[in-house]
Amino acid sequence: MVKVKNLVKKYGTSYALNDVSFEIGEGEIVGLLGPNGAGKSTAMNIITGYLSSTSGEAFVGGIDILENPIEAKKYIGFLPEQPPLYPEMTVSEYLNFVYELKGCELPRDEHISEILSVVKLTDVKNRLIKNLSKGYKQRVGIAQALVGDPKVIIFDEPTVGLDPKQILEVRSLIRTLGKRHTVILSTHILAEVQAVCERVIIINKGKIIADEKTDVLTKTIEDGVQYEVKIAGPESEVTSTIKKIIGVRSVTSTGARDGNACVYVVEASAGADIRASLFRACANASWLMIGLAPLGADLESIFIKLVEKSERGGREGTKGARKSSVR
Repeated sequence: MVKVKNLVKKYGTSYALNDVSFEIGEGEIVGLLGPNGAGKSTAMNIITGYLSSTSGEAFVGGIDILENPIEAKKYIGFLPEQPPLYPEMTVSEYLNFVYELKGCELPRDEHISEILSVVKLTDVKNRLIKNLSKGYKQRVGIAQALVGDPKVIIFDEPTVGLDPKQILEVRSLIRTLGKRHTVILSTHILAEVQAVCERVIIINKGKIIADEKTDVLTKTIEDGVQYEVKIAGPESEVTSTIKKIIGVRSVTSTGARDGNACVYVVEASAGADIRASLFRACANASWLMIGLAPLGADLESIFIKLVEKSERGGREGTKGARKSSVR
């Protein structure tokens, strides 16, 4: 549904995007994740036709956004970081204005009524936008993106400035929209991607450093594995013994306890399976091990590791099984 090929955007000698390529299929919910200034908004603005690229191509629904922007934009609903609202209009007036602006041909009353229902704005449709809370204003911004029933919905930082309850409501709405639309979510908020997206593309300094399904991204990190271990034994002796096991990179007592057992986080070197050795060490010392479980890396730690790796000049990112190109 969306294809970006060798996209470059330069400002003088600086690159906002540097040879970026990826594809997003129909019905996917994809997070474009990166630090502030990484190039996320630049990519979104090029895909939506708000900005031209220095070189490369961007297609939406198979249509080149630069060669045929009017036709390509019919496939796109866009919520920029600052929703394009007219505060002196009522919600209904604004959506009718957007309907005309987009040249929408769907039955007007039924279409707008459906949008109001989906984004839960029916009760405030006759209120002035300026009198709405920030959360409701964000909903109005989402509503305008849905006018015309576009195949692709693009959100740029959709929950910035919202309170926790409003954030949860917007995330729930995005998941609902993903059932009928391809959704691209550009954000620097890690929890946002983890809560909503099926796939994540991580970008840093204008380059893609990872492109993978959210739930398997941890497997793309060539690093050690951490375990939470619960052992009933003298803390200092347990720590000293575990450190001597081949393949153990580090061991830390968390200070937590489970009955008579202390809780430790043990990190193994890449490729080392230390579980059997841990068990034998405890058995030889007559210590009771009451728990051993791998700790899955969360998206935050993965993100930090990938960004640090890219900035150290390591191999640029990871390449999943999808049709993405990472250079």
